[in-house]
Amino acid sequence: MVEFQEFFLNNGLRVFVNQDVDTSLVAFNLVYNVGARDEEAHKTGFAHLFEHLMFGGSINIPSFDTPLQNIGGENNAFTSNDLTNYYITLPKDNLETAFWLESDRMLSLSFSEKSLSVQRQVVIEEFNQRYLNQPYGDAFLRLRPLAYKHHPYQWATIGKNIDHIKEASMEDVKGFFNRYYIPNNAVLAISGNVTVEEIKILSEKWFGEIPAGKANVNDYPQEPKQTEARREEVVSNVPLDAIYIAFHMENKLHRDYYVADLLSDILASGNSSRLFFKLVKELSFFADISCYITGDHDRGLFVISGKINPTINMKTAEAALWKELDLMKSTLVSKNELIRVKNKMMTSVEFAKATALNKAMALAISALLGNPNLINEEPELYRSIREADIQRVANSILTNENSSTLIYKKQLS
Repeated sequence: MVEFQEFFLNNGLRVFVNQDVDTSLVAFNLVYNVGARDEEAHKTGFAHLFEHLMFGGSINIPSFDTPLQNIGGENNAFTSNDLTNYYITLPKDNLETAFWLESDRMLSLSFSEKSLSVQRQVVIEEFNQRYLNQPYGDAFLRLRPLAYKHHPYQWATIGKNIDHIKEASMEDVKGFFNRYYIPNNAVLAISGNVTVEEIKILSEKWFGEIPAGKANVNDYPQEPKQTEARREEVVSNVPLDAIYIAFHMENKLHRDYYVADLLSDILASGNSSRLFFKLVKELSFFADISCYITGDHDRGLFVISGKINPTINMKTAEAALWKELDLMKSTLVSKNELIRVKNKMMTSVEFAKATALNKAMALAISALLGNPNLINEEPELYRSIREADIQRVANSILTNENSSTLIYKKQLS
């Protein structure tokens, strides 16, 4: 059980405190309610660009990393379609340094043409290296717009088009910052050997005077139910033919989200999982196969992907894959199968509570999602899932009309 207390500042900043007396480090996690889904369709990649810009220094602190390195602290960040998360771990005696750093860049980020130019180029290089210039790197640049026609999940965090980043202006950047990087659009979570009283004092001192703005209400056009299969085939410089199938699934606050999570493990987690055992080990149709959920806050995707062995044609491999999915829908999963994936999941869930950073991060993100106690409720959610739940959700989402299929064909030399 992760115990926590919560309070608000007058400017709307929401603060959570978990007292952990068993650690000498303190985790400081600040999450902003802005992700790729908040971008305009013709100006994408901004949330991710801003993750980089936030390390370019603020007006009073030209180098964000140096003060932390001097006291033995570490920091990093990540962006998703739903949020942008910044985190710091540092010794308890130096906790105020984290408040100083994060409050200064929330209040007065340094906007310079040099910083924008440098970070813009960093993101462009990342776009090229990770998404455009490696085999299958553009899979989700293709799969998301295939699966989503209305919701802004239709583009990845890196953006729809590299030109959107190339053309990002200082005016664009300042507008994005002023719109989303405000206290009432953020959640702060602290975990470590701290008290609520001292965190209140530090929060008021460093964040209390930062003015509020218009908070993000997360009002997005929702994706209607998909009623027919979608398909795209691309010829590319890839080592093997490949298939990606995405199915729409429930949002992160729905119980069936957790059922789908276990279903994905039953299908393709480990050498004894159904798809791996049948399609890779026994039939040798696939060189590898995986199944995972995207973990989005709104209705996300349940994805199956696999590389086809060169002696097998795509039609044969795809038919064999669907045969296994149909078997999953027509028969109850065995008790032992379900126990295996539950045990693995419970280990992962409990491990997430083992460090101050994991607890602070889970608290902040769960609060942003709408239920800070999710960190304590998740174990029971997984434990409560039965064999019939797995079959019901499999029948609900693993249907042809709910599928978006991306096929990679190897380019012939």
